[in-house]
Amino acid sequence: MLAIMRLPEARGPLGDALARDLTSGPDLSTATLECAARLDADPAAALTDDDLQLSLAVCYELHYRGFDGVDEGWEWHPELLRLRAGLERAHLAALRELVGGIAVTGDPVDQQLTALIAADDGPSLSAYMAKQGTLEQWREYLVLRSVYHLKEADPHTFAVPRLSGRAKAAMVEIQADEYGGGSAERMHSELFAGLMRDLGLDAGYGALWDEAPAVAFASVNTMSLFGLHRRWRGAALGHLATVEMTSSEPSRRYSAGLRRLGFDERTTVFYDEHVEADAVHEQIASVDMCGSLVAAEPELLPDVLFGAASSLAMDGLAAHHLLGAWEAGASGLRARPALAA
Repeated sequence: MLAIMRLPEARGPLGDALARDLTSGPDLSTATLECAARLDADPAAALTDDDLQLSLAVCYELHYRGFDGVDEGWEWHPELLRLRAGLERAHLAALRELVGGIAVTGDPVDQQLTALIAADDGPSLSAYMAKQGTLEQWREYLVLRSVYHLKEADPHTFAVPRLSGRAKAAMVEIQADEYGGGSAERMHSELFAGLMRDLGLDAGYGALWDEAPAVAFASVNTMSLFGLHRRWRGAALGHLATVEMTSSEPSRRYSAGLRRLGFDERTTVFYDEHVEADAVHEQIASVDMCGSLVAAEPELLPDVLFGAASSLAMDGLAAHHLLGAWEAGASGLRARPALAA
């Protein structure tokens, strides 16, 4: 039977009111709507606002596996969708401010993606983890990334039915590898779960949401927003392409960092798999998937580049968060996770 996660602990008045409504129903209360209306949507802070990001993640999770004790009818509840739309507007405004202006040229889209990636000057978290990340810092990093990697391909997969032709076929080719090529134990989400267990962490789906910081949810919320809206299909593909184009070498460094701490290929298989798979996926994603989409719908080129820039920006935000905390001698999590027995 599919394991269903419990609702996470609320991180503010909106999350608290929303949790009460979702477990009592059948409609949103005045208190929840008032909290949403009062929520500070300052673009400078929205991506690190715990209440906003967790509440948005809770809304999105109803489209994934849902929550224990929450009626499945909430997934398409009109009032909840309106509330979510307000949170999305705040999230998008913050994302646009973080990304800034993006130059669109007449070059092939794969070349524009490559140039965008080359211009990124964000900190290298993988370089730090390869050379000096401690076991405790590795656990913190995995907790943060677990919000995404235990879903792995799912946010992007929402975009598949919004495509056609070669772009759709290319995306399915990439996603099939993410899902283990039909082998459940080779699914990348399962390989990541194994990595978590080897480092003593609870690998249950959503089990560490309470410990994860806002930036962990902001990253996945960006993917969910792009995947769940047809209007943002170009951004979903640009985001996925950038993930594939930028993960091979960092995965090699992450693997080296784990080996430095004494772990072997049983533990590093998640990263080893990405070193090989994403090197192949890079051309499929940038040329076949994004190139085909833009050839058929050239008006989507700015969205493809926005999605790509968003991927880089969110990785940078997470790296700044963790490295900044560690430099200050603090934890990058809201609470240290209890180690599995």
